[in-house]
Amino acid sequence: MARREPRSYTPSDQVTASWPGTASGNTINGLGEREPRRASPFFWHPADQHPFGALQAIASAGCRVNDAATAAFAAANTYPDLEPVNSERADRTPEAWATLARAFALDNEADLFGATAMKDHYIVDGYSVDEPNVIVLGIAHDYEELRQVTDSPESGRGITEVGRQYARGTRTSYALANWIRRQGYMAKPFPGPRAASLLLIPAAIDAGLGELGKHGSLINRSYGSNLRLAGVTTDMPLSLDGPDEFGSDGFCAHCRVCTDACPPGAISEEKQWVRGVERWYVDFDKCIPYFADHAGCAICIAVCPWARPGVADNLLVKMARRREAQAAQGDAS
Repeated sequence: MARREPRSYTPSDQVTASWPGTASGNTINGLGEREPRRASPFFWHPADQHPFGALQAIASAGCRVNDAATAAFAAANTYPDLEPVNSERADRTPEAWATLARAFALDNEADLFGATAMKDHYIVDGYSVDEPNVIVLGIAHDYEELRQVTDSPESGRGITEVGRQYARGTRTSYALANWIRRQGYMAKPFPGPRAASLLLIPAAIDAGLGELGKHGSLINRSYGSNLRLAGVTTDMPLSLDGPDEFGSDGFCAHCRVCTDACPPGAISEEKQWVRGVERWYVDFDKCIPYFADHAGCAICIAVCPWARPGVADNLLVKMARRREAQAAQGDAS
């Protein structure tokens, strides 16, 4: 079956005028590079750290499409105070701490919890992170609200839902960080939507929250791509989780739903080399102009088959059967 052409999209004069000359976001991101390196500071970092500050300002303002969206993003960017670290440190095993931290997070607005050891490629170039462990929290959207980015984009309901879940990520990451600090350990929260020193998606993959999707977002075995992420770095000793490979990567290789739905045609059907890793990649130079012109987007995660409630379980069974058949074929040969 031939690929459908993307829907027609021409950047607005405002977006075109804000583009920084010949600069390419793909070059900054390391597209085509086969040697590993840290990611460069980029979109949603302070505007003086990258050349796309003017475009970033348009995208940020555009997300405030109505009073509800404005309030949601204001809440996402309203940060509670961090408590001082308790001078008396409680003593428990890493397994016990992980159990308690998970329970606290899930009782305080998080839907998913995973922990992994800090790795150099999680840290954005020019920044430092001192804590040895990363906790990644998954926050699920209300799917019926999120899907309005495609069903009723003019209503602003979809982008408002994105803001609401970013706000929940802010609250849950700060709550968990303060709980850890009360136990006598250092903890720093990393909520969205602004970028900071920590890349959450690679940490989330290593912490068992899911696999990278063709649309550049995480796919979880239960919530699919219907997620936002937040994080907490800490020196609390924790038993760590491992990657969860359940078949969504193979599914993406044969699925074109998001590539066909993407208005500017930014989602590649093939993996590409990015900073030394061959992986799915979304073309920044095509994606972000549309994002800025349309008060955010989220179309790709809303249309993803894994995002629809009740579908993930069926897809998991299908992927398990496919892997069994492939294994049997391998044994027979």
